[in-house]
Amino acid sequence: MGELILLRHGQTEWSAAGRHTGRTDVPLTAKGLADAAALAPVMAGRAAGGRLAAVFASPARRAQRTAELAGLTVTKTDPDLWEWDYGGYEGITTAEIQRRRPGWSLWRDGVIPGDADHPGETIEDVGVRVDRVLGRAEPLLADGDVALVAHGHVLRILTARYLGLPPADGRLFRLDTGTVSTLGTEHGEPVILTWNAPPGQ
Repeated sequence: MGELILLRHGQTEWSAAGRHTGRTDVPLTAKGLADAAALAPVMAGRAAGGRLAAVFASPARRAQRTAELAGLTVTKTDPDLWEWDYGGYEGITTAEIQRRRPGWSLWRDGVIPGDADHPGETIEDVGVRVDRVLGRAEPLLADGDVALVAHGHVLRILTARYLGLPPADGRLFRLDTGTVSTLGTEHGEPVILTWNAPPGQ
């Protein structure tokens, strides 16, 4: 069986500032472009010998560009890999939200509705989406690795679901921009093989 390779897109201005970036399509910064390009040698090693069976990517430009710079050919643009829809908290930092709602936690308290482009979704909604992604990826693992190029929170929730945990346990897995992580198995059980690794480590 192959492994799931998770790539979080490179840095954007909003990610650098800690602003919740769901459906707003913010481009990569110069650092983000460099971080994405630094993933290319890692992914070239994976692609060698035909080990890479498929590449799924979020429709967001920041994810698509990261895949391109990492030397990957996207085989499926998957809308279920969009980042969590933060609703009325789109573009706002945690500190700003906590000034209005002391003690607020995204993982526990969720989001409020936004405008028509950002209606918001629950963590359970995101869990249903990533379950569909895992369902599509699973049969392909018989042929090799499957790369998923997407966003911080959606990949954290996907990891929790892969491990058989509730979506909210994604809070346990910090995931930085421009990193690569791998999920696999040990004795037939799902495990994290590597996590939040910058290129070259």
